[in-house]
Amino acid sequence: MEFFNLVKVRRSIRKYQNKQIEREDLEKIIEAGLYAPNAGGGQRTIIVAIHNKELCETIGKCNATKFDRSKLAGSYVSKEQPSLIDDPTIKSGFYGAPTVCAVFAPKNFLYSIPDTFCCAENMVLAAAECGLASCIVARGEEIFENEIGAELLKEWEIPDNYIARCFVLLGYCEGEYPQDKPRKENRSLIVE
Repeated sequence: MEFFNLVKVRRSIRKYQNKQIEREDLEKIIEAGLYAPNAGGGQRTIIVAIHNKELCETIGKCNATKFDRSKLAGSYVSKEQPSLIDDPTIKSGFYGAPTVCAVFAPKNFLYSIPDTFCCAENMVLAAAECGLASCIVARGEEIFENEIGAELLKEWEIPDNYIARCFVLLGYCEGEYPQDKPRKENRSLIVE
């Protein structure tokens, strides 16, 4: 798909079919993340792809439990693709996605968050190119602060000074793919 069409077509999807994605597509998506812009060319992000629906669901439930509604200022996301913001009965912050990539970066590095979100952006665009649905989910920092999380980090050999900053959900869209929303006006300015 041509790049400008790709960025206009891609949507955040929070309803997934019960169908696993192909490993070949997952490898392409990871590669796109590894080529993302990063501070000073340091390549500090680490991507852990969870290609196991049951484990995704377990971690997704931890993500939902850590969700703090008190920090929302009247937010609303979508009727067609509701989020935890819209529907407090949703039990998983990963919305049933069969594959989830956790993106880690150093805890005390100034550009840790921008690096991980550049990585995630590349990944969701690559997913759209592969015909897959995706969504970036924040709130990674607290998810592994429990016994199960600590065991997973040890098993995955994540360095102690690293933290999950975000997740990239991957799968196939359940139902109709959402149409684009009109862009709000007065959000850009060119100064010459």
